[in-house]
Amino acid sequence: MKKCTVGGQAVLEGVMMKAPDAMAIAVRCEDGTIDVKRKALNPASNRHPILKLPIIRGIISFGEAMVQGIRSLMDSAEIYGDQDSDDFKPSKFETFIAKKLGKNVDDVIIFFAILLAMVFSVGLFILLPALIASLFRRWIENHIVVNILEGLVRIMIFLAYIIAVSQIKDIKRVFEYHGAEHKTIHCYEHEEDLTVENARKYTTLHPRCGTAFLLIVMVISIMVFSFLRWENILIRVITRLLLLPVIAGLSYEVTRLAGRSDSAIVRAIIYPGLLLQKLTTREPDDDQLEVAIRAFNAAMGIYEEEETDGEAKLNGPDTQGSTALAGQGS
Repeated sequence: MKKCTVGGQAVLEGVMMKAPDAMAIAVRCEDGTIDVKRKALNPASNRHPILKLPIIRGIISFGEAMVQGIRSLMDSAEIYGDQDSDDFKPSKFETFIAKKLGKNVDDVIIFFAILLAMVFSVGLFILLPALIASLFRRWIENHIVVNILEGLVRIMIFLAYIIAVSQIKDIKRVFEYHGAEHKTIHCYEHEEDLTVENARKYTTLHPRCGTAFLLIVMVISIMVFSFLRWENILIRVITRLLLLPVIAGLSYEVTRLAGRSDSAIVRAIIYPGLLLQKLTTREPDDDQLEVAIRAFNAAMGIYEEEETDGEAKLNGPDTQGSTALAGQGS
């Protein structure tokens, strides 16, 4: 079976696929056509070989994935036709900051989106578990046991969060596109022609999924944090934030190994992550599979490109309504 490094993300009514040198977003528009946006990438690791070292490459990949993920969500909303919605217009504050810094307003929006996501994540997955675990210190003096309890509380909060958001109607459609993304990658890895019929039969679960990555992050964090002494809440939050890049790097290596190995040990390690994907993926319909395949083909450069006034049109079967914007990698 062929192994590949292509990854993806479900977006608004579509899929983003990322290959080593390009990424593409395919969105099903309101009129039923599929619109494709493709952009060349020049990862920081290509410019600085030291960033390809183990652990370091995971930290860099995690940061790039956050930026590209938020940008992909914004792009999919624009392609789908929500660019006129107030939800996607920059605020006066964001416009002011962009003007003062001489930056693109989209970059400012992405910065604040990441900042808000980090504040939310720190509060929900670091501060809250620490506060809950501190209650057990009245009866448990062993700091290793209390740290493990804190990690277990963090996992329970994470699972409760996933279950809660999975009940939202719009999120269910995103999870269907998530399943379409996985089926498409499975089809390619099994060296079959990328067609809806071929992709349909594969599972929606994949070992390199970001959901599995997050669970691995939490498990590794339990192992690392368990050896830290119990300090006040502020010190605990700071130490965990400082160690988070290292944990992300370690988790990346585990996920990378899982995507390349079929050993029984690796399968056992990733099994909980596969089970978790039963919550974050749904069976897609044929239209959603078609969108995912189009995104995959565009990211891989399978379709011939024809440059026209700074833009490139993807030529290939069923390309009605498809456009690709050439540009520099983020």
